[in-house]
Amino acid sequence: MASRIRSIFSGSVGNLVEWYDWYVYSAFALYFAPAFFPKGDLTAQLLNSAAIFAVGFLMRPLGGWLMGVYADRAGRKAALLASVLLMCGGSLLIALTPSYQQIGVAAPVLLVVARLLQGLSVGGEYGTSATYLSEMADQRNRGFFSSFQYVTLIAGQLLALLVQLGLQQALTTEELYAWGWRVPFGIGAAAALVALYLRRSMEETDAFTRQTAAATPAQKFDQLRLLLQHPREVLTVVGLTLGGTVVFYTFTTYVQKFLVNTAGFTKDQATLVSFGALGVAMLLQPLMGAISDRVGRRPVLVFFGIGATLGTVPLLTALGQAASPGVAFGLLLLALVVVSGYTSINAVVKAELFPTEIRALGVGLPYALTVAIFGGSAEYVALLAKDYGVETWFYWYVTACAAFSLVVYLRTPDTRATSRLRLEEEERLAAES
Repeated sequence: MASRIRSIFSGSVGNLVEWYDWYVYSAFALYFAPAFFPKGDLTAQLLNSAAIFAVGFLMRPLGGWLMGVYADRAGRKAALLASVLLMCGGSLLIALTPSYQQIGVAAPVLLVVARLLQGLSVGGEYGTSATYLSEMADQRNRGFFSSFQYVTLIAGQLLALLVQLGLQQALTTEELYAWGWRVPFGIGAAAALVALYLRRSMEETDAFTRQTAAATPAQKFDQLRLLLQHPREVLTVVGLTLGGTVVFYTFTTYVQKFLVNTAGFTKDQATLVSFGALGVAMLLQPLMGAISDRVGRRPVLVFFGIGATLGTVPLLTALGQAASPGVAFGLLLLALVVVSGYTSINAVVKAELFPTEIRALGVGLPYALTVAIFGGSAEYVALLAKDYGVETWFYWYVTACAAFSLVVYLRTPDTRATSRLRLEEEERLAAES
């Protein structure tokens, strides 16, 4: 048990660093956008930076495919090491790229290249990390342990915001715009090297080790063909993810800009509100994961689906009109309580759908495709709607996505009872007896 917990910890810390690097881009976009896109008003600059944020998402399906295949062939540990190396390179490139005034159009081009590297990394990280944590956990507590993927994901966001708060206090606004925004990317590159060291000590999962020993050549080298033999599971991952990713990115990544650009709060106030609400949401993940171990996965997902479908429009409307940071905090926290019904268990639900030989690919590829199309574009769609003066259309767009996923949750069998992980374990024990 001790070695299992150490491996889960090492994998989770690496996940934290990866998501810190990913979210630093969004957290500091308000400061570095003028350096890369000097022309236009604030909304136009944010649209440009959001477009590149979305471009990074386009690499995530490629990362989900390449890293998923690699994880299913070479092992979960090897793929997790590769993903953190890619993230390190992307963050270092952003930290060192000169501004538009210094090198012209090459600056946003290099920003795109760095974001593509990070997209490739994160695309591979999700499926492999979800698979690793699910396979390392025992059956009774699989939801609880798997929830730490989003504990560390949110912790990465919080660390990005904490660094932002620290720099806002330590530096002047002029210094932040001039060079201070480079510091968090440098921190991310250095932290990725620490994560690489920790991940070297991780154990490989027993499920992968046993499957590799018994696998046929086709199972070892033709994962994509094997994945196509599970169309229902692939489509289920898409349906599970679609509403969850749009709502998640709306109330975590985009909301900070929304509080500044729509509600009229200062950047410091928006950062504090986001930080406080995310801190509480992080603590909710293990609780919701443990609840799913007792009552099942589907009731928790349905809680999210109903709450997001009925609550998105009134919550965003109220947030846009919030009279104080305290009111904004309460509204955002309420939204994140609902979102936790998805974030806490979505990874384990997907992992429970697939057999070991294609689990990382099965979780990572359809998830990354869905997030690339819907999650990566959420912020851009929101800003575009605001730019055209129809911001409330975005509220209804988020609602429609949540309603679609709610239908999927209601029609999908509870994976706690039908888990492929449990089935494989029972078959192994029966064979040994």
